[in-house]
Amino acid sequence: MIPAAFEYTRPESVDEAVRALAAAGDEAKVLAGGQSLLPLLRLRLAFPELVVDVGRIPALRGVREDGGTLVIGALTTHHDVLRDPLVRRHAGLLAAATQTVADPAVRHRGTLGGSLAHADPAGDLPAVVLALDGELVVAGPNGRRTVAAGDFFVDYLQSALAPDELLVEVRLPKTDGWGFHYEKFHRVAQAYAIVGVAALVRRDDGRIAEARVGLTNMGSTPLRAVAAERALAGADGPDAVARAAELAAEGTRPPQDVSASPEYRTHLARVLTRRAVLAATEAR
Repeated sequence: MIPAAFEYTRPESVDEAVRALAAAGDEAKVLAGGQSLLPLLRLRLAFPELVVDVGRIPALRGVREDGGTLVIGALTTHHDVLRDPLVRRHAGLLAAATQTVADPAVRHRGTLGGSLAHADPAGDLPAVVLALDGELVVAGPNGRRTVAAGDFFVDYLQSALAPDELLVEVRLPKTDGWGFHYEKFHRVAQAYAIVGVAALVRRDDGRIAEARVGLTNMGSTPLRAVAAERALAGADGPDAVARAAELAAEGTRPPQDVSASPEYRTHLARVLTRRAVLAATEAR
């Protein structure tokens, strides 16, 4: 289909982008890599009056360190995230999950910030940033503010971004020494996950001292498997991990769609959590 008509602007700075968004109010959409927005425009599921193309703002790209934190510009592509040595060294879970996103063509155009701002619970990266205890920095007319990942995802395709705000960077605590693994189940290659599990494990004296488990496509937002995380603390061996994984779907509301029933997703969450945690205990 042909998108509805819209105005187009391509700002050269964050401040200019924010001013354009503020002037348009609720009638604007941000264009980054376009891998989420363009299909919505073509299907007329979104029909903004103004598209603000932030693709030429250099300040939104790149990866840097800030003490114990990794800072990733919102416009950094999946491809660049994958290849960046700082990400591989300090946020290996993000690199591992990004490798599973769609296909090479999408990874070369799609951006980390765009994926998070789109707030699709079936997307791989929101649950990963949630498991990493990430923070998202947004810029608006009143300056910048930082939003914890747990507060950023509000509902299906809805984030805490105000209409006049722009996601500018993602801040991730370094997880050096943690084991990690991203496990997802999908019907065909390059498809969205029916269920995905992002697992982080810190071990001490052979036992799991701390675990974080993020769930993809188990509700209207990405979720943490809190009950399973608590049960994993102190777990020693596959049997203990399996028992904890049985709690992975507790408190979730998995959707019903053409791909799977809620009951099937619940089963997958338990199985994939066990697999992901066991793999994470062996990875460093």
